Amino acid sequence: MTPTSLEAKVSDFLAQRRIAVAGVSRNNSHHPAGNLIYRRLKKTGHEVFAVNPNLQTFDGDPCYRDLRSIPGGVDGAVIVTRPEITESIVHDCSVAGIRRVWMHQSLAKGSSVSPQAVEFCHRHDISVIEGACPMMYGDGVDFGHTCMRLLMKLTGRLPK
Repeated sequence: MTPTSLEAKVSDFLAQRRIAVAGVSRNNSHHPAGNLIYRRLKKTGHEVFAVNPNLQTFDGDPCYRDLRSIPGGVDGAVIVTRPEITESIVHDCSVAGIRRVWMHQSLAKGSSVSPQAVEFCHRHDISVIEGACPMMYGDGVDFGHTCMRLLMKLTGRLPK
C-alpha cells in the first residue's frame, strides 16, 4: 500500500538507501537546490546518484544521463528540474521501476511540480511528494530549512 500522509511519504522516501537526484547542476550559483540535496543525502548515508544528461561527473562521482542508466536501479528519485522536464522524468521512473518520487519545490525560486506528472504517478502507482524539499526533513536539518518548513506549513504550501 502506498503511504498517503505527507509525513508517511517523507519517512518512507528517506528510509530508502539508493536515491537519484535528477537536476544536479554545474552552476551552483544559479541552480543550487539539486546540488545541495545531493550532498545532504550523501552526508546522511544514502547511496546517491546524480542525473543530468549534460554532465559526466558531479562532485567527483559519475553522473548519469537518465534514471534508466543507473546500474542496479534506485529506490527513489528527487526531481529538481523545470515542470516540463519533470513529466519526462516520471515516465523514466515508471520504466525503471522507481516507485517513489519527490518533486522539489522551493520557498521562493520555483517548483518542479507538474500536475500532469503528478497524475501520471497516481495512475502508475508511484508514491509522489508533490512539493517541499528533502532538506526540510530527516537528520541534520539546518535552521533555515526548519524555518522554511514551518513557514510553508503555516501558509498551507506544504503538500498534502
